[in-house]
Amino acid sequence: MTATSTVQHRLPCGADQTIDWRNAAASALDWWHEAGVDTLVDDVPRDWFAAPEPLVAPDAAPVAPVAAPSAMPISLAEFLNWRSGAEVPEADWSGVSLAAVGPADATVMVLVDCPDRDDGDAGALLSGASGRLLDKMLAAIGLTRDEVHLAAVCAKRPTAGRIQSEVEERLAEIAKHHIGLVAPKRLLLLGNAASRAILGTELQAARGRLHGLNHKTAQTGVGDASHMTSVVASFHPRFLIEKPAAKAEAWKDLQMLMREQISQEGVR
Repeated sequence: MTATSTVQHRLPCGADQTIDWRNAAASALDWWHEAGVDTLVDDVPRDWFAAPEPLVAPDAAPVAPVAAPSAMPISLAEFLNWRSGAEVPEADWSGVSLAAVGPADATVMVLVDCPDRDDGDAGALLSGASGRLLDKMLAAIGLTRDEVHLAAVCAKRPTAGRIQSEVEERLAEIAKHHIGLVAPKRLLLLGNAASRAILGTELQAARGRLHGLNHKTAQTGVGDASHMTSVVASFHPRFLIEKPAAKAEAWKDLQMLMREQISQEGVR
C-alpha cells in the first residue's frame, strides 16, 4: 500500500476498482457506534484466543435477621411496667400510655380497644361519658369499677382511634398474655377490636353466646376448668352513646355474664 489513502485492487471479474479505505473505515466506525459500541480497545491487553473464564455469581447481600419480640414479663407488676416501655407496638405513637387498673386477682376483667380521646388528659381509661356509662353497666350486674381489672388492647390511642392491621397480631398476643397474668373467671370484651384480639371474631359474630378462653394457653374452646375464663363480647360504651337503641342488646350480654357469675359461685 502506498502513502495515499486509496489503493487499486483487482477484482475477480478482471476490472480495476479504487477503494477509499479512509471512507470505508469511517463508515464502519459509524455502524459500530449506532450498534452501541463506544470503546475500540480494552484498557489492558486481552488474549482473544484464551478460554472464557467461568461466571461467578456475586455474593448475596447479607440479610439482617429480624429481631424476635422479647419475652414478656411473667409477673403482673413487671408486665404493667413493661407495657408502657420501648418494646411495645405503641412505643413510637404520640400520646399518653395508660396502664391497666384494678385488682391483680380480680374475678372480672374488662377489655376495651384503646383509650378514649380525652383519657390522655385525665390519665385514666374511660374517664368521660363512656366511663360513666361503663360504671352504670357494671352496677347493673352488681359490680363497681374498683372490683374489676380494666385494660385496653392499645395502651395509647391510635390515629383516628383505629388499630392498624400491621400491629393487630402483636397487640393481641400482649392482651392475651395480660389476661393470663390476671386469670379472671369472667372477661367482658367491649368493642370490635377487643373481640378480634381475643376471640379472633368480629363482634357481631361473637355476641349472643358464651365463649371459653384458656388463659394459660390463650386458646379458645374447652380445657382444664381451673384455667378457663368465660368470655362475653358486647358493645363499647361509646357505641351505645351514639346508638342508644343497642342498649337493650348490651343488657342481654351483661345478663349472660351475670348468669355465668351465679353459676360459678354455685359451683364453689
